[in-house]
Amino acid sequence: MQTMRDEPVIVAVKLLHPDAKVPKLANHGDVAFDLYSVEDLTLKPGERYAVATGISLEIAPGYEGQVRPRSGLALKHGVTILNAPGTIDSGYRGEVKSIMINHGKEPFKIAKGMRIAQLAIRAVPKALFEAVDDLEESERGEGGFGSTGVD
Repeated sequence: MQTMRDEPVIVAVKLLHPDAKVPKLANHGDVAFDLYSVEDLTLKPGERYAVATGISLEIAPGYEGQVRPRSGLALKHGVTILNAPGTIDSGYRGEVKSIMINHGKEPFKIAKGMRIAQLAIRAVPKALFEAVDDLEESERGEGGFGSTGVD
């Protein structure tokens, strides 16, 4: 059975650097594409840096790119994306960078060609905001941070 999800969304990729790579899926069925570093650097513990991928994208209107952490880097080294997910708007044509931070205890080496992050492409509905005097009540109400408990 073919669904609308089977139709690919074309994302144009411009390679800005000789070491740049087109994002690709690691495995069939994955939902995010690997992004690769075009830089050699070392992130010291507590340090953050916008790691260049050497690519720019043309994402269709109605879609966004989300730069997400790689779980293995987070678990094994404490290295993650600081503003996860980082948003790439459809109108942005600059270089895609991954704002990485080392929460680990040891320096972490990033090498050219290393998979540093993941890129997911997601549909974004148009939203209109409307000022009102009152909101409909809900079961949660004004319960905020931690209102549902910790377990």
